[in-house]
Formats: sequence, C-alpha cells, structure tokens
Amino acid sequence: MHYTSGMVVYGQSYVVYAVWLFLLGTASFALYEQNWEMVFIATGTLFASIVPAFLADRLHIRVPVSFYAGIVLFLFGTLFLGEAFDFYERFAWWDIVMHGASAMGFGLMGVIFALTLFEGDKYAAPAWAISVIAFTFALAIGTLWEVFEFAMDQAFGLNMQKSGLNDTMSDLIIDAIGAFFGAMAGFGYLKGRERWGLPGMIAEFVRRNRAMFRKSGPSD
Repeated sequence: MHYTSGMVVYGQSYVVYAVWLFLLGTASFALYEQNWEMVFIATGTLFASIVPAFLADRLHIRVPVSFYAGIVLFLFGTLFLGEAFDFYERFAWWDIVMHGASAMGFGLMGVIFALTLFEGDKYAAPAWAISVIAFTFALAIGTLWEVFEFAMDQAFGLNMQKSGLNDTMSDLIIDAIGAFFGAMAGFGYLKGRERWGLPGMIAEFVRRNRAMFRKSGPSD
C-alpha cells in the first residue's frame, strides 16, 4: 500500500486529488464571482487538508493513503459541505455521520497511541486492555470538543451546542459508538485479523512506521 510523506501523496490517491481539484475550482470560481465567504471556506478547507501531510513530514511519520484519504474526506465533509452548503442544517443525519466518523478515527489513533506505549509489542497487554485505552482516548477527545463548544457559546454567544444539553448528550453517545468501532478495529488487528478494513489500516500504519514500534520486528 502506498503512503503519504510530506507535502506529496505517494501512489494513486484519486479521492484526495479529486477533493483538492474540486476545492481549487470552487475557490477560483468564487474569486471570480467575488464570493469572499466561499473563497475563505474553500481555501481554508484545502489548507486544513494539507496540514496533516506537513505535520507527518515534520514528525517523520509515514501515513498510509487510506488514512490520509479518510482525513481529507472528513475535513471536506465537516468544513466545506457542512459550512458552505449548510449540510448540518439541511440534513439531520449529517452531524451524526461526522461525529461518528471522527470518533472512529480517534479510536484508531488511540490503538496506535497504545501500541507506541508498549513499543509495538502486541502481547505486552491483553487485546481488550489496549482496546479500552483506545476507546477511552477517543471518547476523551469527543468530550473535550463538547467542552470547547460550551466554552465558545458562553464566551462569545455562539450556538455551537444547538439544542444545548440534548445536542451535547447525543453527540457524546455518537462519539461513544464511533469510538467503540475504532477500538474493535484495534481488537481485530491485535487478534490477527488485519487483512482488510480498519484493522488492515492499523497494520499498514505499523508496517510503515517501524521506528515508532521498536518491538514490531524487522521491516516488511
């Protein structure tokens, strides 16, 4: 599988290229139309989608294309479609999809984080224990986001929480479900089910970043 490193996406990542091309085209057309709000959203989304590759280069992390494509699609969905085309208001299920996807992604990151703590040794702790760490990690991120929304609403009179307590609790429930699936992907990886799907993405990340997992064995 191909990977990303630095500002270049190595391999055939048509999804990433298509999103970038669409954002560039939208920003150019909006500039011609002097639609400054659309210019800001499109260029901001494009910039945000490039930042992970830049950070990966700085941190010497090789990100599999599947990981990077997921990040770009999420940013496109939440920043561009959610704001420019008001998907959050037009489709009641859009917020559920975005929260669930982000929680699942953080669950995968939680698995990788736990593995770095054990230096890549898959047997240093029971699979269920690493999965619990991943679940807790993802849910903690979701909780911090809800705290951020509350703080913004209180400090600046925004309406990020929408319906208040109901919105916060529904978001946390969705976060818990997404975190569970991410943690279960880690459980599958630790149990050797890594040929495809989310466990395969974790396996590919580990293979591409042996320096982060010193006990993982020789490079493939």
